[in-house]
Amino acid sequence: MTDTIETSCVIAGGGPAGMMAGLLFARAGVGTIVLEKHADFLRDFRGDTIHPSTLQAMDDLGLYDQFLALPHQEATQLSAQFGTESFPIADFSHLPTRAKFIALMPQWDFLNFVAGEAAKYPNFRLIMQADVEGLIEAQGKVGGVTAQTPQGPLEIRAALTIGADGRHSTVRAKAGFQPQDIGAPMDVLWFRLKRRDSDPSELFGRMAPGKFLVMINRGDYWQCGYVIPKDGFAALRATDVAVLRDNVASLAPFVADRVDALQSWDNVSPLTVTVDRLPLWHKPGLLCIGDSAHAMSPVGGVGINLAIQDAIAAANILAPVLARGETPSDALLATVQKRREPAVKLVQAFQVLVQKRVISNVLGHTDAPLTPPWPLRLLKLFPWLRRWPARFVGLGYRPERIRI
Repeated sequence: MTDTIETSCVIAGGGPAGMMAGLLFARAGVGTIVLEKHADFLRDFRGDTIHPSTLQAMDDLGLYDQFLALPHQEATQLSAQFGTESFPIADFSHLPTRAKFIALMPQWDFLNFVAGEAAKYPNFRLIMQADVEGLIEAQGKVGGVTAQTPQGPLEIRAALTIGADGRHSTVRAKAGFQPQDIGAPMDVLWFRLKRRDSDPSELFGRMAPGKFLVMINRGDYWQCGYVIPKDGFAALRATDVAVLRDNVASLAPFVADRVDALQSWDNVSPLTVTVDRLPLWHKPGLLCIGDSAHAMSPVGGVGINLAIQDAIAAANILAPVLARGETPSDALLATVQKRREPAVKLVQAFQVLVQKRVISNVLGHTDAPLTPPWPLRLLKLFPWLRRWPARFVGLGYRPERIRI
């Protein structure tokens, strides 16, 4: 038999967008159910960079100190290294926010924290191991979702359905939405290497002809992302993993004595990079946010933070209507897209520019010495210029404040 539950808002997906939306809608007095298909949030190599815009949201909620009591690292600047020359890129210390840094925190800790805060509201419910399979539709309007759980099939009927189930979204597929592929010339291989106190501390990328490595300080280990040409993993996997070890050691000599941890390609997690967005994020009764509406490149580490900004905007605009017992009109759903879409387009345009002008250039020049782009030289010569990329990455265009 199929269990049926009625609520005001059902959210498919317990990632950053879904969990933050769940917290905010419940906080506004809206009956809210979040469905997460996994049994827990423990998945490695997810977005770990919590930007000042998200930390500002925690401050708006009165949760800033509790949140930062969780284990994390703080990066006050970003830098890149071309060959042997280092270039500071962004300085967050001048941002007009309480948090003047990026917090580096495992995504499962972030999600567990938000879920715990949401659970304090009696009108919130998180159902784990609930795999959304379809939409409930009648007379051209979405009225909820169907899902499979260990206890059997489940129907959630709701005035508003939010698709926050990621770049491979079932919700958007069932709604008939087709994302526009913007393109990414790269994929990323993620892995861990042990970190020592004597290692550099800042978040940075290291580049040499044909090689690009990103290293994120996670306290006792480095979260490493080795950038490869699009769809290049199969060819690379056909070689010995020693090729990867040698390339990493040449880019970051201080970890050369630790690359033996990469014993085989099984120690590497490939990420297929996708940059896309939906032309239309909504239809009557349904709104897509986060990666379901716009998959982001890892460039800048902004994906999780843009998803959270979507959730804040959706709650600010839609929660008051739902709290009054009304159903948001399609025109009101369109207001969410209209507000958030310019920021998404701007960031994706920046990511595509970096991918084409920097990353493709690095990966394509296997012999000739790399010439650092002139903007990097300007940032090195004039420290005050670093405030602009810090604001763009840390806060973005039209940062959202919680108003409910």
